Amino acid sequence: MRPFSLLVKPISADCNIECEYCFYLEKKNLYPGIPRHQMPGAVLETMIRKYLQTPQPTWSFGWQGGEPTLMGPSFFRRIVELQEKHAPRGARIANGLQTNGTLLNDDFAQVLAEGKYLVGISIDGPAEMHDRYRRSVTDRGTHAEVLRGLEALRRNKVEYNVLTLVSRANVDKPREVYRYLRELGLDYHQYIPCVEFEEDGSPRSYSISGEEWGRFLTGIFDEWITADTRRVSVRNFDALLSVMVHNTPTVCTNGTHCRQYFVVEHNGDVYPCDFFVQPEKRLGNVMSDHFAQMWRAPLFRSFGRAKKEWNSACEGCEFLRYCAGDCPKNRYVQGEDPTQLSVLCPGWRHFYGHTLEEFRKLARSITDQGGG
Repeated sequence: MRPFSLLVKPISADCNIECEYCFYLEKKNLYPGIPRHQMPGAVLETMIRKYLQTPQPTWSFGWQGGEPTLMGPSFFRRIVELQEKHAPRGARIANGLQTNGTLLNDDFAQVLAEGKYLVGISIDGPAEMHDRYRRSVTDRGTHAEVLRGLEALRRNKVEYNVLTLVSRANVDKPREVYRYLRELGLDYHQYIPCVEFEEDGSPRSYSISGEEWGRFLTGIFDEWITADTRRVSVRNFDALLSVMVHNTPTVCTNGTHCRQYFVVEHNGDVYPCDFFVQPEKRLGNVMSDHFAQMWRAPLFRSFGRAKKEWNSACEGCEFLRYCAGDCPKNRYVQGEDPTQLSVLCPGWRHFYGHTLEEFRKLARSITDQGGG
């Protein structure tokens, strides 16, 4: 059994804001008739205990939603207490929290600091970009509230990074986005393409094309390479360098299999991936099943193998080593045929064609300095 992490949805898809582009909002339909979804204490403890019984170099928990901070600060304090209760001696445990930032205050941030949480905060750029899709339930922009949450993290010395979703709101302005995040003092970035489709296969209004994604990421690279390679960590670039230097993918999209983590919903139901929380993909429940069982389940095995069932054109592509066919979610425009080319393929080809020579230089430098 390979190492794996947990991506936990303690509040399911519930959220205090209504981002137009959020793909997870529709998951509320999985559990109808429940006005508010909250992970019970028994589910939380059982999940933590069973995961800590599996052999891992680091036990890695990611807490997401919806908006997980709706659970309140006491929930995140309890997480750490239960981990300490059930952890083997000398265990390395990592907790990451992904949040919209609007509910963070000093009391909450203090709990996160004490628990050594790494907090990812969602910022899509300046207010005019961020507020286009990231709006409150009363249709107000959320940018100012997010910045207040960011300041609370800073005052309490919480470790944090930024996640930026690349949508119609900002895809044409990579330099403006990058410079704005730098002006905010954010040195750890991650950029995620917004790619969502209607049932007929047409892109949703906020989605971007593969070509646009390639131009955006190249624009970020051109800003970063000039002066920031030693000051700013861009996860997209770090992942590529890890493949070059260590032949080790650090993000699932760069790997050749999709068995790298489990999603655990609020009631303990387990699924193979954030993008595939679907009734037919349910692997079990932490209250009745063990992770080793679910790891060996034929459904999980076949799900993992699909990553490598890429299009025949990929086999001769010079960039396959780096993209590994891209995320299957970006291949499944209509139906689930993993042999379809990713809709982002043109963008990845543009990006790699523009940047690989510079990345090779950086990789050689890292190797010469002892492996990074």
